Amino acid sequence: MKRFHVHLHVDDLDRSIAFYSRLFAAEPARVEADYAKWMLEDPRLNFAISTFGSGKGIDHLGIQAEDEGELAQLRSRAELADRSLLDEGETSCCYARSEKHWVTDPQGIAWEHYRTLDSVPVHNKPDQQAGACCTAAPGKAKACC
Repeated sequence: MKRFHVHLHVDDLDRSIAFYSRLFAAEPARVEADYAKWMLEDPRLNFAISTFGSGKGIDHLGIQAEDEGELAQLRSRAELADRSLLDEGETSCCYARSEKHWVTDPQGIAWEHYRTLDSVPVHNKPDQQAGACCTAAPGKAKACC
């Protein structure tokens, strides 16, 4: 079963972790120096916050697939949306190794469809710029989650 994904930029990670932990009545599943993630079951939500990137608020939305079939279905839907699709294939970002693609809606909001393959100890690939991960510009998605 797929899981909805929301990624926000925050100014103060510790304050935000405290707030969202109370709001969700759950501690984060993963905490790093610049990142925290909750894997909620009710509702099924992968909610992530980070201090990397620019600005604050919604960075991107997405849907996390559990298997290759779900990811292929999401890709087909994104292709039918008649928007440019950025296929990253297998990549590392947000402390995870994933297979993913991106589509940007008409308002410029990036949507990530992905399947997590494994956990990794770093935020992004060593050859990526610090701000290149987890961002997408209108009409042109950038690399990573």
